[in-house]
Amino acid sequence: MLAVMEHDQVLTMTASAAAGGIRPGMRRGGVLALAPEALLCEREAAREQGARDDIALTLLQYTPEVTHAEENSLLLDVSASLSAFSGRLALCRRIRDSIQTLGFTLQLSMAPTAQGAWLLARYRCQHRTPPLPRQRRSLHIAGMQRRLDALPFMILPAVRPYQDWLAGIGCKTLADLRKLPRAGLQRRSDKQVLESLDHAYGATPEIFEWVQAPLSFSAWLELPDRIEHAEAVLFAARRLILQMIGWLVAQQLAVSCFVLSLEHERGRQAIAPTALEIALAEPAWHEEHLLRLLKERLGRLQLDAPVIALRLQATRVAPMLPPTASLFPEPGGTPGAYARLLELLSARLGSENVLQPAAYADHRPEVANAWQAATDQLRRASDDTIRSVQPQRPFWLLKTPLALTTRNHRPFYSSPLRLLVGPERIECSWWDGVAAVRDYFVAEGEEAACYWIYRERSGAEVRWFLHGLFA
Repeated sequence: MLAVMEHDQVLTMTASAAAGGIRPGMRRGGVLALAPEALLCEREAAREQGARDDIALTLLQYTPEVTHAEENSLLLDVSASLSAFSGRLALCRRIRDSIQTLGFTLQLSMAPTAQGAWLLARYRCQHRTPPLPRQRRSLHIAGMQRRLDALPFMILPAVRPYQDWLAGIGCKTLADLRKLPRAGLQRRSDKQVLESLDHAYGATPEIFEWVQAPLSFSAWLELPDRIEHAEAVLFAARRLILQMIGWLVAQQLAVSCFVLSLEHERGRQAIAPTALEIALAEPAWHEEHLLRLLKERLGRLQLDAPVIALRLQATRVAPMLPPTASLFPEPGGTPGAYARLLELLSARLGSENVLQPAAYADHRPEVANAWQAATDQLRRASDDTIRSVQPQRPFWLLKTPLALTTRNHRPFYSSPLRLLVGPERIECSWWDGVAAVRDYFVAEGEEAACYWIYRERSGAEVRWFLHGLFA
């Protein structure tokens, strides 16, 4: 079990204030008398709760079992996640990095029991102890009990109402508290004292109500200052991306389209938000990939006004599919790698500049051979259609067919053309007023280049046109 406690929520004064003699519980006048230059900030319970919810949502990417605990802390059951994240040290490092990215500092402890991890994290948070050695981040039950025995009994919230009585009978540590007769301790205190001790030392099981992810994702972040350059938005947007990843993993979903809204001035000089829609060729949920796409889009954006807030919404999602590994991998990378390349190019160059073939059900080549954005979800179906219905047609079609001259009754393009394959007869579209009566051939020039030409039949007159080029 892992216990996470945020310093920024627990401590209400800085180290310099503590060095100046300021202590928790002092009145405003006393604080200003000791440090007239001190800056006093009112606590906002709603914003603190919102911050804890954001952290909990982010941590759902590491385990589905996250719960709120006492004194602004979170508990995570990571027993089933250790192998998935390469062990204890790597998991702790990733959790620490994620919370620091959200803008918070934390105290982290791991122990076999949730209450034990919480007590160790709380003690270290109060006394500002350095991080534990690597080999002691996670303890066996016996080692955890020895460390808990050395903690002051006041660290346990349930015994604080009875601290004077316990101190008067010589109780100093949790070990002393455990030595007291259980029946007498229960009569003179609350039953929660014994329950907390039993939970911490692993004598009784612990039951929690785990955090539930919302059905849809929409997160909002107010910026501490105005941002005037689009590239600077990425640092703040990463906080929202991490929350979205936690939501995606908790719901076993992958995002195929999300929108980042850049909010500008409000009130009388209000400006409509700038919306950035990021569409993916394949659904994804990895932080590095989503951030890379967002970075490319922000790099091409020119802000019309300073940004004061951000909103991130997952507009289109799909079930998360596990990666498939084949015995003999395909050369040149996986289909997922190809899709990520298309997404990166589309984000960098614009989706209108990264196109792919799109076949339509029409016999006229200039209509059937169309183009669409490479990130379109119909990409694979379109590719299959092109390969099946156009085996003898070139990939490169001229936008406007080029009229050819004839020499000795043969079409001429730089040299006389020799007909190799054909004809492929097309007679259609009389119903829409643009009738096409053509005979298509694959022709070869003297330089061995192949061309796709057609003969247009209109009465006795015969005209030749170049319509496509073969590679």
